[in-house]
Amino acid sequence: MAILTPADLWVSEAPWAGGLRQALAEHWDTLVVLYGQGAISDVHPTSVVAAAFLRAKGESRPHIKIFQALRGDDDAATDRDFERLLARGGGRGRNGYVVRDMPPPQESLEFDRHDPAVLERREDLAGFGGLSTLGDLCDTVARINLTADAQLIRSEEEPGAVRLLGGRDIQRDGTIAPLAEDTKWVQAPFTHLLKPGDLVLRAMYAVGDPHGFTVAQVTEQDLPAVAPHTAVALRPHADVEPQRLRLAVMFLRTPLARTLAGGSRLHVSVSALQALPVPQPDEALTKAFDDLTAARQRLEEWQKEADSLLESVFLDKTAAKARSRIIDSGRSLRLRVEAASLLDELGHTVRTRFPYPIAYRWRESEARMSAGDLQAAYGAVLDTAEILLCYTSQLALALAQEAGVGLGAVTAVKDKLAGGRSGPGFGDWAAVLTEVATSRKLRNLPAEHPLHDIRGLLAGQDTAEARQRLSERRNDQAHLRRVDAVDLPSAIQTAFADVTTLVERARFLADWGLLHVTEVRWDALSRTAHVAYRELMGDHPVVPTRSMSSPSNDLEAGSLYLRDSDHALHLLRPFLVGQDCPTCRVWSTFHVDRVPKSGVLLKSLEHGHVFEEPSPAMPAALRYVGLL
Repeated sequence: MAILTPADLWVSEAPWAGGLRQALAEHWDTLVVLYGQGAISDVHPTSVVAAAFLRAKGESRPHIKIFQALRGDDDAATDRDFERLLARGGGRGRNGYVVRDMPPPQESLEFDRHDPAVLERREDLAGFGGLSTLGDLCDTVARINLTADAQLIRSEEEPGAVRLLGGRDIQRDGTIAPLAEDTKWVQAPFTHLLKPGDLVLRAMYAVGDPHGFTVAQVTEQDLPAVAPHTAVALRPHADVEPQRLRLAVMFLRTPLARTLAGGSRLHVSVSALQALPVPQPDEALTKAFDDLTAARQRLEEWQKEADSLLESVFLDKTAAKARSRIIDSGRSLRLRVEAASLLDELGHTVRTRFPYPIAYRWRESEARMSAGDLQAAYGAVLDTAEILLCYTSQLALALAQEAGVGLGAVTAVKDKLAGGRSGPGFGDWAAVLTEVATSRKLRNLPAEHPLHDIRGLLAGQDTAEARQRLSERRNDQAHLRRVDAVDLPSAIQTAFADVTTLVERARFLADWGLLHVTEVRWDALSRTAHVAYRELMGDHPVVPTRSMSSPSNDLEAGSLYLRDSDHALHLLRPFLVGQDCPTCRVWSTFHVDRVPKSGVLLKSLEHGHVFEEPSPAMPAALRYVGLL
C-alpha cells in the first residue's frame, strides 16, 4: 500500500503523530518514506509531503529506506538515485539512505535524524573532549504567547511594561537589536523575566535556511525583557563554566546543530533543542579558550590605547609637546606589536620558543646560510633535520615508556647501542617516529596525551616525503656522495625547505617546555614540592632559574623533564640528560650514542661531542627502559 500524507505524520514528535505511527506499525511494515517539497500543485511551495510505501506486517521487520527529492535537482538524476536506493541493502546514496538500526515506531523519521552521514558527524563531536545535551547545561525560561496571552500586551508608557524580545530582535552577530518603533511591550509574570547571561534563539526559520541557530546572550542593557513564542529562552545552570557555555553557543551557530535538532522544520522544537548533543571542551581545550580570550582582551587594550593616543594629538598646549608625547608613547606600543608580529615568522619562533637543541641547530643553519659557506651550510641544514627527529624520538620513547606502551623500533636502537661501533642515526629516529604515527596501541591513549601530537609529525604525506628526501641526502653525505659545488645553492634551498616542512609540523614543541630541574625541596606538612628549574627554550643555554610548586615528591634534581601543554611533567632520563659538556664546557643536552664494553657514551645534540658517562647508574637506567 502507498499513502500520501503531510510530512508531519512521519516527522512530528507530537503525541498524535507518534500514536498514528504506532497504530500503523501494528498492521503494516514501512518500507520506504519519500519526502518531497512543493510536490503538489496549488499547495504552498514550502509544504513538504511524504509518500510512504507499506507492506502487510510480516514476521521480521524490514529495513526502512528514506529518500528526499530536493527542489531544483535534475529529475532524471533523482530518479536514478532513487532506483539505486531501492536496490541497496545498507549505506547512503546522494539523496537517501537505508536505516538498518530500526527505530521504535513512535520515533520521528525526519530525514536528518537517521542519516548515517549526520550520525557520524554527531559521534565525531566527542573529539572536542566530551558530549552533553543542551538540557544538561540550560533550563528553558517560560515564554509569552502573543495569541494566548494577548491580554498581557501593554504600551511602553504603562507601569511594569517590559520589552518583548522577538525572533527578529536576535541578530546573527550575537547581539540584540536596539528598541524600535514596532517593539512590543507586555506585563509579564516574574517567572518569565529574562536575566543577564540567558540565551535567546530565534524559533522560526525560512525554508532552506543554510545557517545554524541565531542565538544571542542577554546583557544588562537588554533588560527588562521577556521572550515570546517566536524565540526560545535558555537559562544556563549556575555550575556551568563559561568555557563550556561558550563552546555550546559556538556550536549552536553551526548548520550541524540545526540539522541535529531538526533542520527541516520551520519551527524549533524546544524538546529537540533540550536533547541536542553539544560538544564540551576537555582541560586542554578549556585552557586554549582561556588563552585566546586573554589574548583578545590584551589586543583590545592595545587598540584602545592606540585610539586614545591618536585622539589626543591636539590636546597638548603646544605642538612640540604633542609631537614628543606621541613619538615616545607610540614607541612602546609599536615595539609590542612588532614583537607580536615576529611570532608569525617561523624562524623567530624556532629561535626563541623551541627547545634548546633544535633552536641552536636552526640558528646555526641560518647563520651558515647567510655567511655563504655552502658546504658548511648544507651540513648544518641536514644536522638540524637529524636533531629534530632525534629529539622528538627521545620524547616519544620517554612518553611511551611512561605510558607502558612498547615500541618495536626500540629493538633496532638497542642493537645499535650494544654494537658499540656506530650509534643510532637519522634512519633509526625516523623509524621510531613512523611507528609512533602508525601504532594502533597508541591510538588508545587519552586524547590529551602528548604522544598524539608526536604521532602527527610524520603522519602527513608532505612530511613523510620531506623526511625521506632528507634521509637520502644525509645518507649520501655520510657515504661521500657529496653534492657538486655548482648544485650546492639549490640543494641547500631544497633541503632547508624540507626541514621547514618538518619544523612547521612540529610547532607543538613550542608549547612543550624542556626543563632542567636544579633543586627540589619537599614540604611534608603542605605536601608540596618547591622546585627550582631552568627552562631551556630558545637558542642559548644561559637562562634564568625559576621556581614552581608541585604536588609530586618524586621529582629528581639534575634531571630533564618535558612539561607538556597541560603543564604535566614527564621524566626524560635516561633518554635525554643535561649537563656541562666536558669537551666545550658549555651546558648541553645528551642522548645515549653507544654502549661498548668500556661504558656508556653520550652524544651532544647541540655540538655532536661524545664523552663517556662515569655514573654506574646509567647502565641500570638503560636496562630499565629496555635500551640495554
